Amino acid sequence: MRLTVYTDYALRVLIYISVKPNGSATIAEIAVAFGISRAHLMKVAHRLGIDGFIGTVRGRGGGLRLAYPAQDIGVGDVIRATEPDLALVPCFDPINADCAILPACVLRRALHEARSRFFDVLDGYTIADLARPGSSLRQSLGLPSPSASDPPNDDR
Repeated sequence: MRLTVYTDYALRVLIYISVKPNGSATIAEIAVAFGISRAHLMKVAHRLGIDGFIGTVRGRGGGLRLAYPAQDIGVGDVIRATEPDLALVPCFDPINADCAILPACVLRRALHEARSRFFDVLDGYTIADLARPGSSLRQSLGLPSPSASDPPNDDR
């Protein structure tokens, strides 16, 4: 199984916002930090907003913010929302399930179990878990360390 770049970017956006000292970030600064296209990030941010993972604040000091505390955003939930097709093989899709061995297929059952276990592991992680090495992540992303004057951010 391979996740799409779209999902990778979605996770990066959420991680970035969660380690940002004030908990707010713009698409432009995320794009610079990761060296990725603003246009791609705009699509990703739009989708994350529709799916309820982030909210936007307009005006000076605005930007993208997590809609919930990072510890309440499950990695498995983000991946389910951003991956267009989690069918590992065509027979997972009822429309394309025209395989001659389908009634006796053990492979299909094994792949279902593998996908289920994949999500069992991911469901054990939150964005807060991914952002846990906060100071190292902030340093890698060129972000300042939080200061006492910054508003509280759940992931420090």
